[in-house]
Amino acid sequence: MILDFHLILQSIPKMLTGLGVTLQLLLLASVLGMGLAIVLLLMRISGRWYLSLPAFIYAYFFRGTPILVQIFVIYHGLPQFEFIRASVLWPVLREPFGCATLALTLNSAAYVSEILRGGYLGVEHGLHEAGMALGLSTRHRFFYVTTPIAIRLAIPAYSNDFISMLKATSLASTITLLDMTGVARTIVAQTFAPYEIFIATAIIYLVMTGILQRGFGLFEKRMSRYIKS
Repeated sequence: MILDFHLILQSIPKMLTGLGVTLQLLLLASVLGMGLAIVLLLMRISGRWYLSLPAFIYAYFFRGTPILVQIFVIYHGLPQFEFIRASVLWPVLREPFGCATLALTLNSAAYVSEILRGGYLGVEHGLHEAGMALGLSTRHRFFYVTTPIAIRLAIPAYSNDFISMLKATSLASTITLLDMTGVARTIVAQTFAPYEIFIATAIIYLVMTGILQRGFGLFEKRMSRYIKS
């Protein structure tokens, strides 16, 4: 088999027309997922079982089931319920974009909450004691001592999750969204050249992944600037 490199180069600009949808899914799911993840984190570390248990079950469920299944359940399953169709959420859930965003958000929150919890638990206990010795309140110790260190510890794992979320946005094409992968599938239907088209798609994702890795690397370096190597 001989690859048509001209078709690969010709297809890349066409697939970039779906870049906006891909980035919207990525950013919305990441921002909303981070907000929900912080709530879940506070529930997990609250010390109250009636808060930590639901957060644990939530994380276990969404981390233990495939995100593609979650997208299908939300897109195909939720509209079956009358109370969903009658709720204020229906204008969002009746559209593929809203369903994909919700699924990616819920999935992201489960993973990020565990990443943040790992960062929180990674803060040395002696730093908490030092904060207490300085007379800092619990709230001040959390915001000014624990949080900055926990963020630095969580950056490597979060960067991997963020990149994984970028790749997971491609699953939105399975519910008719024209993100980059969705556009690629339409081009394949027109050209009958799946190898060239999906190689072009892979090239775009590789470039985006490289940019994100570089950005997170600089951010991690910035957060670690006061640490002696």
